[in-house]
Amino acid sequence: MEFRPCIDIHNGKVKQIVGGSLTDIDNKAQENFVSKQDASFYAQFYKQDGIKGGHVILLNHAGSMYYEATRQQAFSALGAYPGGLQVGGGICAENAKDFLAAGASHVIVTSYVFSGGKVNYENLQKLVRITGKGRLVLDLSCRMGEDGEYYIVTDRWQKFTSEKISRELLERLSVYADEFLIHAVDVEGKAQGIEVPLVRLLGSWGKIPVTYAGGIGSFADLEELKQEGKGRLNATVGSALDLFGGTMEYRKVLSFCMAG
Repeated sequence: MEFRPCIDIHNGKVKQIVGGSLTDIDNKAQENFVSKQDASFYAQFYKQDGIKGGHVILLNHAGSMYYEATRQQAFSALGAYPGGLQVGGGICAENAKDFLAAGASHVIVTSYVFSGGKVNYENLQKLVRITGKGRLVLDLSCRMGEDGEYYIVTDRWQKFTSEKISRELLERLSVYADEFLIHAVDVEGKAQGIEVPLVRLLGSWGKIPVTYAGGIGSFADLEELKQEGKGRLNATVGSALDLFGGTMEYRKVLSFCMAG
């Protein structure tokens, strides 16, 4: 298990939010924490510890009044730690090169690949021709549907697709991606426990790196993630981390994850 840090940027500021509250209407979200530090501060912090694979997420859509400020924050983080961070949020074939050139190790993509509510293989292949498999992370962030299954959601986690998280889907998409990033959106930002059925499903597969984010609020949750995920899942701790106003000490989280 690796610790994968996060730098979530909304309205030009580093924040921790309740994932399911994010909306394009007036660029609103329920906030858990708004940092006084900029994104480059956190990038430099992670660089000092040599932690790679963290994700910088732009939470405003292109064209919104805050997008440019959010994009500049993302660029500042990538520039502060070139090759150490991944970036996602509105990535498509037209702008992927810009983020890679700015220092991203990988681009993270959801909506562009799952446009129209299903896998758009034309877009996916177009993207891979630009990034290569080795620099592409597919974001399979999901919410539970009425049938109790987990479905990929797009457009800042607002829209359900018809694509269900399954071993078959993971197998099919792993041909194109170096890693998967999966936010359990229903518990994201709540720090009240992980989505155990989802973790079990992801841990039963484990053929390429998978980072799980959502609901981790204690070391008991981290232990449960390790056990239920069979040690195959990397972990992101957001709102519960002391760096973002939470109670879980960053150094202890790092030590826990490094211990396996």
